Amino acid sequence: MKFVDEAHIRVQGGDGGNGCVSFRREKYIPLGGPDGGDGGDGGSAYLEANAHLNTLVDFRHTRHFAAQRGQNGAGRERTGSKGEDLIIQVPVGTVAIDTDTQETLGDLVSPGQRLLVARGGFHGLGNTRYKSSTNRAPRQSTPGTAGEQRTLQLELKLLADAGLLGLPNAGKSTLLRALSAARPRVADYPFTTLYPSLGVVSVGPGQSFVMADIPGLIKGAAQGAGLGIQFLRHLSRTRLLLHVVDAAPLDPAHAPWEAVRETVAELEQFSSELAGRERWIVCNKIDLLEPALREAACRELADRLGWEGPVFAISAATGEGTLPLKQAIMRYLETHEGDA
Repeated sequence: MKFVDEAHIRVQGGDGGNGCVSFRREKYIPLGGPDGGDGGDGGSAYLEANAHLNTLVDFRHTRHFAAQRGQNGAGRERTGSKGEDLIIQVPVGTVAIDTDTQETLGDLVSPGQRLLVARGGFHGLGNTRYKSSTNRAPRQSTPGTAGEQRTLQLELKLLADAGLLGLPNAGKSTLLRALSAARPRVADYPFTTLYPSLGVVSVGPGQSFVMADIPGLIKGAAQGAGLGIQFLRHLSRTRLLLHVVDAAPLDPAHAPWEAVRETVAELEQFSSELAGRERWIVCNKIDLLEPALREAACRELADRLGWEGPVFAISAATGEGTLPLKQAIMRYLETHEGDA
């Protein structure tokens, strides 16, 4: 299934049913009087978070949604039935934005959570409502009001504990494959990852966390170059960023510290809040370096950046160093439980 993380839909609450003008006419009851019933309220439209969905692809073909209209009132003071509410299933992590006002209507972050996006119309009143001592035979009624209409922009932000960040071909997808059962596409050319991937990383009994991999960033991404910038929103929910760096780049002129600076510059242009998130550096592909040079390469990277945070030396291809990495991530997440 193709990953889709943005969609535009039109939602409409059901119109209220009209009130009825009617008079009681029975053979042995003279002057029966008005007996027109009220209409029914229109149904409302809701978004509901569904844990079994992971993409907005269904909204590429169906974009108009309308709740049921309320029924009209009838004689004998019969009230029209209320229109059924419309429940639109969306993935957990969906944000709904009104495109006309740019107002964020809500953020669906837990399974089963519902968000009202279009209220149904109010019912019309039948002529029974207008009966009084001075108006014994009212002929007025009111129509039901129209249901609310909105055009919504739906944005999906994946929910993950740790997010992988870095240039194309840094080894992010390989790392996700090494740590979890996820099987993102891996190849020896840039932009192998076209859509975000999620994987559950098991550390021990009752210990696991969710890791997200997004397409790699390149210079100029904040101006629309490459693929990654459109998926950076998925990292906004992560509690920890893992900055994956190729410790042995094919082009010696492209030093690992330059790769870090390039990615951080794009990250800062996208969101200063995201750039300030807790971030660790992961030196990948150390299997391509001589054993005696591995520690020195990671130390030089930290020195060049003036980096004082955690640095991990790993090989996603061979698995070397991945166990201490995922254990450290688990400890951090347990220590910072509840952090956004």
